[in-house]
Amino acid sequence: MRRLTPIRPARHARLLLAVCVLALAACADRNAPEPPPRPVLVTTPVATDGHGGAAFPGEIRAREESALAFQVGGQLIRRDVDAGAQVRRGQVLAEIDPGDLRLQQQSAQAQVAAAEAEYARARTDRARYAALVEQQLISRSQMDAQDAAYKAAQSQLRAARAQADVAGNQAGYTQLRAPRDGVIASREAEAGQVVAAGQTIFVLAGDGGREVAIALPESRIATFAVGQPAEVELWNRPGVRLPGTIREIAAAADPQVRTYAARVALADDAVDGLELGQSARVHLAGADAATGLEVPLTAIQPGADDGKAVWVVDRASGTVRSVPVETGAYGARSVPVLSGLAADALVVAAGGHLLREGQRVTPVDRENRPVGMQATPEAVK
Repeated sequence: MRRLTPIRPARHARLLLAVCVLALAACADRNAPEPPPRPVLVTTPVATDGHGGAAFPGEIRAREESALAFQVGGQLIRRDVDAGAQVRRGQVLAEIDPGDLRLQQQSAQAQVAAAEAEYARARTDRARYAALVEQQLISRSQMDAQDAAYKAAQSQLRAARAQADVAGNQAGYTQLRAPRDGVIASREAEAGQVVAAGQTIFVLAGDGGREVAIALPESRIATFAVGQPAEVELWNRPGVRLPGTIREIAAAADPQVRTYAARVALADDAVDGLELGQSARVHLAGADAATGLEVPLTAIQPGADDGKAVWVVDRASGTVRSVPVETGAYGARSVPVLSGLAADALVVAAGGHLLREGQRVTPVDRENRPVGMQATPEAVK
């Protein structure tokens, strides 16, 4: 029969000590103070006032933009205008060294003179041979050879004259002229630089129509169409919206950013005071325009049944609760809310993944200032 080993006194004491420590820890957990409220960044839904479902940043551009370049290469010897200059059609903008081209023109003219002399000789010989044939002093084959020489001299003269015309045109290409009235939008070369044929020297923005260049997201491209009305708001004139329409949408997306380039044409009576390169925001109406509310992208959290939700701060208790919402197509920085959210709700704009239902929080604004529970929506935007 196996004998039981008695517990030694030292080991018994250690077991009692461990039990006491666990009991004290359990008591300490029950008596631990509640953690302080977590600060959270809050905002209120932005009211779109029915102006549209999306806004896209853009830049004021001219409807007609031309990259101006010389048709021949050479050294740029002078530049008469700079960026921002107003120019007229036919005005000389720059000039390259015409020395070599003028020499080529003189060479071509000399070749024309030689061809004319050869043609005159061939014509005289042909007339003399024709008289000898009538007198039957030479054979018909000799006359045929003289006719061929005459036609060859005539063709060489035409070729020499054509080459002289080309050389003359190239000599005229040494001056770069404005093809239309407009403004020099940018300058790409300086005097003393050797430029190649076709190399851009200036970019000319033609007078007339003004447009806003924007990029439309691939996810919503089906909701936009040419001719769709739009409103353009300049960054330096907030609140003032100019009427416009979508004039064109690129047929293919940009392979890098997967957006479609588009142009919004402004009305003719709305272009006064616009400057090229100004920043603007284009408001386009879409399927989400009827909601009138939108929240930041960072406010959207996963909801039940693969839905979407936002954390809303209860003004009375200072706790958060998850509110399911229905959202529209995502924008660059915000999401339109179709249903489920009140206009004066305090929505947690960041850090929602760290919250739990019923957790006490301290709402703060973007300046890290506490937001009162009775604050109006304007106080936290």
